[in-house]
Amino acid sequence: MVVDGHSDLLLELCFAERERGEDNPLASRWLQPLRRGDVGLQVCAIYVEPDMAPDEALGEALHQARVFNAAVRANPDDVFAVRSAADVDAVGGPRVGLMLALEGASALGSDPLLIDVLADLGVRMASLTWNERNAFASGCGSEGGLTDLGARLVDRILDRGLVLDLAHASVQTFWDVLGRGPGSVVVSHAACRALHDHPRNLSDDQLRALADRDGVLGLMPHPLTLGPDHSTLHGFAEHVEHAVSAMGIGHVAVGGDFLRQITRAMGIGDEVIDGVRADSALDGLEGPEDYPRLADVLRSRGWEERDVAALLGANLLALIGRVLSP
Repeated sequence: MVVDGHSDLLLELCFAERERGEDNPLASRWLQPLRRGDVGLQVCAIYVEPDMAPDEALGEALHQARVFNAAVRANPDDVFAVRSAADVDAVGGPRVGLMLALEGASALGSDPLLIDVLADLGVRMASLTWNERNAFASGCGSEGGLTDLGARLVDRILDRGLVLDLAHASVQTFWDVLGRGPGSVVVSHAACRALHDHPRNLSDDQLRALADRDGVLGLMPHPLTLGPDHSTLHGFAEHVEHAVSAMGIGHVAVGGDFLRQITRAMGIGDEVIDGVRADSALDGLEGPEDYPRLADVLRSRGWEERDVAALLGANLLALIGRVLSP
């Protein structure tokens, strides 16, 4: 069973609803890929462009939360919302668990207490930044670290029993947050800087520090973070194995961030980020339906079944179960 730490599928669901008038795009576009990949829990991110005006950004975040909850209501026999530790216990049954997340806090403007609104709508994982610097922290594309408002937001995220995600954080933000002793945190989608020196990736010191705090890294199988020498299934496995060597098998997971289907559906697949097309993907690992191929590659490299199961699902599921309220 797979527990995937990051997907932007809500962007496609919103696009299908707004632009094409589709009534149930989750069922027509994503249920089958998730089932074919044996995904038991998919984290679904709210993503808002960081340069949006504050009122517009908050409205867009609320809209995506509405679309998430509408999709859950429309498919009660196929999916359920993961909002508590009790829901985590149900993951692995006949229905796919979906957990709502917030990717970057720019939609909160400068009010950390607005995280309560999103938590009340079902958000159970939250990060501080995308690549930008906002009122709370600096992302990996900017200089600086955690602000005073950001410290308040971190505290509120933890007080509400949400999973704290440090994906896209600057190096200084990463260390500032860990210095506050937050307990188990995740980096939901990134890779290893030792193999590809990219701002999105974590150094070995960061990997070890994350593991020391009982955290989890979700490895991201995208050419952007893997680099040109590792943009194959076996190259991704090398990132996985490097992370395991630095952190231990109990602290590594997957965070797919599969963008090919989403960006092509929205007509933006040809956009280029750091020299890489938005719709780039690994041959054989283009979406959640391909996770069985990753499992086969790991087995071919000598992995035992228990370690494959830990990477693909058990590690991240255990962290979520520890953090969420009963």
